[in-house]
Amino acid sequence: MTSRETVGTSSAEDGGTISRQQWRWSVLAGMASYLDAGSIVALGAGLALFQSYLGLSDGAVGALAALGPNAIGCAIGAFIGGRLGDKLGRKRIYKYDLLVYAAGILCIALAVNTPMLFIGTFVVGVAVGADVPTSLALVGEFSPSKARGKLLGFTQVAWNLGPVIVLLLSLALTPLDLLGTRIVFLHLFVIALVTWAMRRGLSESARWTSASSTKDVKYQLKALFRGAHLRALLFTGIVYVFWNIAAGTGGIFTPYVIKTLNAGSQAASVALSCAGFLIGILVTTLVFMRFADRSHHTRKWMWGIGAVMQIVAYGIYVVLPFNIPVIIANIVLFGVGCSLAGEAFYKVWSQELFPTMLRGTAQGFTFGVARTLLGVWSFFLPTLASGGFTVAGGLLTLFLVISGGVGFFFMPNTSGKSLEQIEAERATA
Repeated sequence: MTSRETVGTSSAEDGGTISRQQWRWSVLAGMASYLDAGSIVALGAGLALFQSYLGLSDGAVGALAALGPNAIGCAIGAFIGGRLGDKLGRKRIYKYDLLVYAAGILCIALAVNTPMLFIGTFVVGVAVGADVPTSLALVGEFSPSKARGKLLGFTQVAWNLGPVIVLLLSLALTPLDLLGTRIVFLHLFVIALVTWAMRRGLSESARWTSASSTKDVKYQLKALFRGAHLRALLFTGIVYVFWNIAAGTGGIFTPYVIKTLNAGSQAASVALSCAGFLIGILVTTLVFMRFADRSHHTRKWMWGIGAVMQIVAYGIYVVLPFNIPVIIANIVLFGVGCSLAGEAFYKVWSQELFPTMLRGTAQGFTFGVARTLLGVWSFFLPTLASGGFTVAGGLLTLFLVISGGVGFFFMPNTSGKSLEQIEAERATA
């Protein structure tokens, strides 16, 4: 075992201070979230422009969104990458997948026809899908037990930062129309290559190295679909699937819907989307990262408040007109709410509730299912929202009620415990 791996293991066991090395690892692993969200929002910000340039129908726009990093392409990558990360190691996956991502992004940036746009979007989706569960497993495995929420919350800051940078670039480059969108994608291409180069020095997860030496039957794939593992899979899956449909709709379709329903200009739609992600950065940094590891009681309060805010955020679309003031209210409420009761906690629970040799597989499975269903939703949303957002808003409100209720009433008591302690407790449950 290398010295780096020893550091990762000891700090996780003592449950104490986060080292500079761990912060560095978190930044490099968190770039998966930056590139994932950045590609989703870049596509969303440029969707109307690509539609006009290539003459795409509403159905084609829905299909493009369904195939990409927001949905089915990502799902395929997550299913494959999560499992391979458990079988072959975290390092083998994150060492190469960003090169595939960069190739896909470049294809989108240079797209001059529909096949190039669709192929690039699908390849990007597969690459980020493979990277996210593997990178998050790495963060969970080297994190101190009393700071696991903080470091995984930091990856969510990166997830919000990607869209902010993308949207600010899109806003600044609005006068360039489609050329501006191409420049935005080229920025992601450069970031991916730089991150790949810096990741080459990362060590393998110490916990995975230790766990991979055993061939215990309880770590076989079929074990994931029974007992405590199945309950954890259903819990994290339901919470994330229904939340992700709402979040994915806001992430990729907000600029498109605002513009196509004539609620605001392209610049206004991009600026409003950017505001939501900025709120996410502030609340995640100041609240989630500070309190997520404090206690189970604190987690319940955070989740409950956040869930209610998100339900209200989309519920107002059912009773109020789709205009700029209502859109602003939605963005503020959802931006705060999802930072307290959204993907950050899903990331934490996905690391805490599964053993090392099934951790990537489990998260890849739930992540993949969520993105697949989001893809189905994305295919129909442009048509569903073409005459107004009331029906879509009502369905999204229902989805958030389901996610929020399951997260609150079935939340596991895992705060501050080591991964080994959690596994031992769940084995006897």
